[in-house]
Amino acid sequence: MDSAHVDDVSTRYAEFAQFEVRGRTPVYLSWARGVAADPATCELIARLPRIKRQPVLVFAAARHVGAAETEDYPAFRDFLHARWAEIEQIALTRSTQTNEAKRCAVLLPFLSMLPGPLSLVEVGAAAGLCLYPDRYAYRFTLDGDATRELRPAGPATADDAPASTPVLDCDLRDGIPAPRALPEVVHRGGVDLSPIDPADPDARAWLRSLIWPGQQTERVPRLDAALDIAAADPPQIITGDLVEQVDAAVAACPAGSTPVVFHTAVLGYLEPPERAEFVRRVTELGRSAGAVWISVEGVTLLPEIAAQVSESIRRHKGIFVVAVNGRPLATAHGHGDWVRALDIG
Repeated sequence: MDSAHVDDVSTRYAEFAQFEVRGRTPVYLSWARGVAADPATCELIARLPRIKRQPVLVFAAARHVGAAETEDYPAFRDFLHARWAEIEQIALTRSTQTNEAKRCAVLLPFLSMLPGPLSLVEVGAAAGLCLYPDRYAYRFTLDGDATRELRPAGPATADDAPASTPVLDCDLRDGIPAPRALPEVVHRGGVDLSPIDPADPDARAWLRSLIWPGQQTERVPRLDAALDIAAADPPQIITGDLVEQVDAAVAACPAGSTPVVFHTAVLGYLEPPERAEFVRRVTELGRSAGAVWISVEGVTLLPEIAAQVSESIRRHKGIFVVAVNGRPLATAHGHGDWVRALDIG
């Protein structure tokens, strides 16, 4: 969602509670509601630059320095104020860079429609964990009924996959086709202002802090396994601004492959003029280099895409929209739990 550009801290945290964490993590729901109703804490957070005030970053920074995962907001508030100097420093020097490999389950139905082999270019790649859709196992549930499994070459079923292979569960709804094969990927590249070394222990610890309370049992093992995969075969990530460097990242794709520029929950960290320039550049890359552009972003972030979906979807700020070359094809859960086909005529 576009909360990164909401100036008022109270509104920002209230919207985070209402649209993003309600029903998903009681701890963050309590904290977000508490902050929204607490002028002194809002004032504290407002000292941060606007882009650093996002709830996920502030809450992760607090947990990184030892905040207990409690629904007791007064206890969290006391910790936040007492340890603010440390929390502020982490917020200023880190970024969310949430690397959720399960988002590959949302991408895969669309990647599977493209002519291979594929060269993947992720902008805002962090550690690049979404650059390995062919290395994960999948368990797709089709409209809440039949199940289809996909796996890398090896075990007979996803359940038999080795512990080192994450198994990604995802519901395909309202006619999203189940992929029949994993893509052939010949290049993994991207751009990030601060690429993450998947083998670095400190970076791995920070990524664990970004996992929401109550989700550690499922997401931490998946994160660790995906980081191991990336560390064994690191992607070619360019350090730099994604708008300025997307052309160079596509230029690195080998001849004879289909370049696929994609991003998931990244453009909210850009100001609107930067987003517009990125769209212009990636659209031009479609014409000049045959690149396919897949975006998975909050519904309000790309106005030309948002205008193609219904008002009821636009009002739901927690919804992500999957678009291919600027045409919205589906809505999706932000962490990859489900993807639903759109009927836009």
